[in-house]
Amino acid sequence: MALVLALLAMVWAVLGVHALLLGRMPGWWLPQLVRQPRLWGAGALLMLVSWNVRSLSLLAVGVGLVALGHVVKPAR
Repeated sequence: MALVLALLAMVWAVLGVHALLLGRMPGWWLPQLVRQPRLWGAGALLMLVSWNVRSLSLLAVGVGLVALGHVVKPAR
């Protein structure tokens, strides 16, 4: 179980760093779901940090940023 969680955390971190630094989501279906990749990536990394420091407030902010990454329309 710990190995699966560690693997999922690494995948989540890679997706978050990719979205935050490059400003786009990998794959063919993730870009269709996420409108603001940098916001989504920041939220994903904040969720990982909150898991390591065991902070529910950071987790709530991270989940909120991930949700905003899905909802907020890109600025033109």
